Amino acid sequence: MVIRPYTDQDLDTMIMLWNEVVEAGNAFPQTEPLTRDTAETFFAEQSLSAVADDGQVVGLYILHPNNVGRCGHIANASFAVDQKLRGHGIGRQLVSDALRRLKDYGFRGLQFNAVVKSNETALKLYKDLGFTFIGVIPGGFRNKEDIYEDIYIFYHEAPEA
Repeated sequence: MVIRPYTDQDLDTMIMLWNEVVEAGNAFPQTEPLTRDTAETFFAEQSLSAVADDGQVVGLYILHPNNVGRCGHIANASFAVDQKLRGHGIGRQLVSDALRRLKDYGFRGLQFNAVVKSNETALKLYKDLGFTFIGVIPGGFRNKEDIYEDIYIFYHEAPEA
């Protein structure tokens, strides 16, 4: 599998993968699915939009500043993997790739602001990859069923090259 920057030919699959997560309503904060028009702008505006390509696009991530100005050196990222292929290590490869590329984009670390408590797979992965647990925001996420769940904040310094 190759992880590479996306091309316009990847957009339809990227939209489908992104919208799977949005529509599940248990991980991403967005409530509205991407359309072709909104996706073109959204993915182009990121510091990096990358895809996992195994002969076809099977996952993606976006990397961008977590904040602006004096805090713009810390990145944030979101990840999506084809729901039929979850549990096969694609997410681990995507997160690892994002960590490796941080310095290429001027970032000193990667912060996750809202890892939902019920997203046990992501929690385990981030711990396995050496992310530091920062804290909890009680009831910080409203899932699709309008139930408020805790969210966790994690941080990982950019690895040395």
